[in-house]
Amino acid sequence: MSALSAKLRQLRADAGHTPPQGPAHPERSEAKSKGHATPSPVPRIDGMPSLWPAGKPKAAAPSSLSPDLRRLLQRHAQLKRGPAYLASSDRDVPGIELSPGLRYTEAHVDWLAPPAIIDAGFARMEPVHHHRLLHFDTETTGLAGGTGTRAFMIGAADWHDGRFRIRQLTITSMAAETAMLRTFASWLADDTVLVSYNGKCYDSPLLKTRYRLARLPDPLTGLGHLDLLHPVRRHWKGQWENCRLATAERELLGVVREDDLPGSEAPAAWLTYLRGGSARNLRRVLAHNNQDLKSLAGVLLYMARLPHR
Repeated sequence: MSALSAKLRQLRADAGHTPPQGPAHPERSEAKSKGHATPSPVPRIDGMPSLWPAGKPKAAAPSSLSPDLRRLLQRHAQLKRGPAYLASSDRDVPGIELSPGLRYTEAHVDWLAPPAIIDAGFARMEPVHHHRLLHFDTETTGLAGGTGTRAFMIGAADWHDGRFRIRQLTITSMAAETAMLRTFASWLADDTVLVSYNGKCYDSPLLKTRYRLARLPDPLTGLGHLDLLHPVRRHWKGQWENCRLATAERELLGVVREDDLPGSEAPAAWLTYLRGGSARNLRRVLAHNNQDLKSLAGVLLYMARLPHR
């Protein structure tokens, strides 16, 4: 804002908006001579607040402003007000409300047929029964991590009664985060093995931080964690353009997403909704998260069938 203020001052000077010169007000000259700081009066321009004391005469503003000055003043006013959003009539977020501001969706789909025991040697882990696996993925307010980043959606999937069960938690208000964390913790058992894609470095530490800030017990510490990103990199780094999940699902599973909302746009979708905007992109985030969970399971089973040393 210092550069913007400097530019405002310069443009005001260029436009002739300078404080009156000379001791027009003797009492101000006297105050200045005694070392007291006196604010320089600035005339009111296009809705900008005036610095003149009440009841004092104001210099007349010119009838026209330069286009550059007008644009700069408008931008300055927008920055002070913050972004404006029009209330949308499209506010439907799928699922049922578990508690105020917490939405829950559950779907059972026919997705692959896992063996009873999954060979996890490709990830340098012991074999694990597929009933113990919980695939999980978060959608967050940013990728930087730290205490300022929070998860607004947690998706988790497992094989249940012969089908792939996908459960998703979405908060539609800041106050619902604690309820979301408690619900997710209830899905974890002492012998749960987490399955993620870069979850060891990102999703899991982020959730641990949120549990700590909410003063809740951390349910993730001590659980087995099968992070698929690392074995994918060992096998295909240098062969593919990158080792993102979208690339792995395309190369290994033949999955090509249509109308997919990129993960980088998920924070804006949620914040727009919070400010009264449309829920359309938030629903697309749910669909994106749903596919991420299915792809996690697909990549896991593909790699479990690979020969490994």
